[in-house]
Order: sequence, then structure tokens, then C-alpha cells
Amino acid sequence: MTGSAHLRELGEFFKHRRGELTPAQVGLPDHGHTRRRVQGLRREEVAELATISTDYYVRIEQGRLAPSPAVLDALVRALRLDGDQRKYVDGLMGQAARSGPRRTPRRPARPRVHPHLSRLLGQLTDTPAIVFGPRLDILAWNPLAARLLCDFAAVPEPERNYIRMVFTDPVMREIYAEWEDVARTCVEVLRMEAGTHPTDPALTALVGELSVADPQFRVWWAEHRVAHQDFGSKRISHPALGDLTLDWDTFHYAGAPEQQLVLWSAEPGTRDAERLAELARGTVPRP
Repeated sequence: MTGSAHLRELGEFFKHRRGELTPAQVGLPDHGHTRRRVQGLRREEVAELATISTDYYVRIEQGRLAPSPAVLDALVRALRLDGDQRKYVDGLMGQAARSGPRRTPRRPARPRVHPHLSRLLGQLTDTPAIVFGPRLDILAWNPLAARLLCDFAAVPEPERNYIRMVFTDPVMREIYAEWEDVARTCVEVLRMEAGTHPTDPALTALVGELSVADPQFRVWWAEHRVAHQDFGSKRISHPALGDLTLDWDTFHYAGAPEQQLVLWSAEPGTRDAERLAELARGTVPRP
């Protein structure tokens, strides 16, 4: 496992995480009169909190050494990792353990939507629905999702990626009333996926493209923040309906593990539900 891409990413993640913490947050004395040469915790302080040698921790942060399960648990506690961050770290360790001399199978750039999911989309007439693939590529959608968000068919297939559109399509910036929150979460979700597939050429190309195209993406990507989300709510500023808040839920399909169905809904009896029903009936003028 020594020197693998997964271990290097693990080391970078620990490095950025310790840069976000202060001695006071982890229970260490903060000598205010002493000027600190680094932002956040020093490597020696992390090693002290995890009860390991500084040299041991340095090699972990440099990606040259895989921590033992006990040391990993100690570092998770020392760096105050939350549930998503722990899942990310465990994923990196699992991938590093499975890596070996055999070449990793090439990940399909853009799979076709599974026929069962395609059929289901055709039956969902009152619920906006989108099928996402790897890297949040948009594989399929129903007409109501296009009326709610944008005309995905007008986007060339190679560019039909949700994260790319959030950062580069002006329509998506206008649709999401809280665009910055949505965009930050996209970066964190993509970073989580990069931990599982650090050598995916399509993912690497997407990160490179967005890093050049958008300075905010570049800054947020460098923060190494991660997130895993299967549900939530978003406020949408629809050009014809006005503002409405919808819940979204993700359903992972066992028949195609890298494809997921996302459904949008509103609480029955609410104004948002009425507006969504109006959109489903087709009585709302197309923007």
C-alpha cells in the first residue's frame, strides 16, 4: 500500500483538516504570546493527540505509510472528524488495501441508463426525476424535471454533468436561490467520490476543467472538504412559478450500483405542492 494514490490523498486530507483546527478546539494549551508559524495544528500536536511519534505521523501525511486501524481511530478522534469525513477516510483505506500490482479496471466514462430506471422515469408524470451516473453525470430525466430545472436535452451529452452545469451554466446559477451552498456541496460530494476513484480519468478531467473555469471551484476543491448526501431540500427560483422549496431524495439502484434516481417532491397541501402540480399539468408557460 506504500505510496498509493489513496494514501497520498489520505495524507493531504489529514493535512488540510489539521489546518482547520486550533489548539483550543482539541484541548491543547494555546500560548497566545508565542507566534505560530503554521495555521491550525502542528504535526507534533496531532501526533501527541493520537499518542504516536511525530515521524510516524509525518510519513502518514506524506502518503508513505498506511496507519494501522488503531492509529487511524486515534487520528479520527484527534482531528475531530465527523461521520462523512470518517466514511471518506475509511473509503481511502479500503481502496488502498485493495490496490496491488493488478491494473484497476477502467471505469466507464458515461454508462447508459439502466432500462428499468428508464422505464420508471416514463411512469413518473407527477414527480420530477433524474438519473445520475458516476461523477453526477446526468444520464436521463423525465419531462417534469426539465420543466423544473432546465432543458437538459439542449446540453451536449459530453457536457451533461450536474456539477459542471452548476458552475458553468448561467441558468443553474439563476435557478438555485442559494447557489453557493449548492455549489459547495457539489464540490464536497465530488471530493468524496474522488477518494474512491482517484485515478478515474473522466473525474480528473472534470476537476481540471472546473478548476480552470471557475476560481471558486478551485478554492473549494483545495479545501478537501467532503460530504455524502442522500436527501435534503433546495430553494428554487423558477422563472414562471417563482420561489418554491422542494425536498429531494436519492434512491440507489442495486441493478446498477453507480446509477441513482433522484426525486423531487413537496409536502402535500402546501403552496409548493400546488405549484409543482401546476407544472406537472403543463399549464405553466415554458420559460
